[in-house]
Amino acid sequence: MKFDLAAFRPLRTGLVVVAALTVAGLALRPVESPAWESLRADQPALKLDSIQGALGQGVTVGLLGGFRAIVADFFWLKTNSVWGDNDLPATQTYVHLVTAIDPRPLYFWLNGSRMIAYDMPNWRIQAAGGYDAVPQSVQRKFDEEQSAVAVDYLKSGLGYHPDEPLLYIEIANVYLNRLKDNATAAEYYLKAAQQPDAPHYAARIYAELLRRLGRNREAYDWLKKTYAELPKGGDASFTALPDVVLERIRELEQELGIPESEAYQP
Repeated sequence: MKFDLAAFRPLRTGLVVVAALTVAGLALRPVESPAWESLRADQPALKLDSIQGALGQGVTVGLLGGFRAIVADFFWLKTNSVWGDNDLPATQTYVHLVTAIDPRPLYFWLNGSRMIAYDMPNWRIQAAGGYDAVPQSVQRKFDEEQSAVAVDYLKSGLGYHPDEPLLYIEIANVYLNRLKDNATAAEYYLKAAQQPDAPHYAARIYAELLRRLGRNREAYDWLKKTYAELPKGGDASFTALPDVVLERIRELEQELGIPESEAYQP
């Protein structure tokens, strides 16, 4: 009887993956436990700047080799499990661990930062007695602390994706939505708009933030420059929205009192 070795290849691959995950778990356990205990010791949400400092990037990458993506996906499932339990120190630990293992997917950076910046302040408020019991000053403190962790995390992501506009946008949104800091949000939307392949909405939001800050002349000059560079036809115009940009230019001309004879001519 002849055996077809090719038939056993999927099974062999599966066994290798299982073995890699097992080895990874066993190898990480002795170092993960002390790191985790240290993280919980005093204000656990703020103590882990990078899981690389706890485990060592060389150890992690060297151990996992070609299985980084698979193991990162495995730990992302674990992240979602502890996130569903509102377990702050565990969630933050796994968020950092996932991107230490495989920093390539933007999905991990974006969604991990949202857990830190948007969910964790709410968890801390609930743990302290709820919104009715916790003073506004303490709620603000939780927002500021978790936002700082999220921004630092996203800046780490820029170390791997330096030209990625979505990371700049995510930082901007933390300042805009959590901290109500329009000025800093505008700075990061500008950085996003200046990146290659930036989404068109980054330039429009930057201009809108300038208007909120009372910097209408800057917004006007920026929108004129933006409009000149936008595609005016075809499918690209559906996201570029040149008509919307031109309409905002006209609104600013009225607000700035620009005579019709000096109005922008596309």
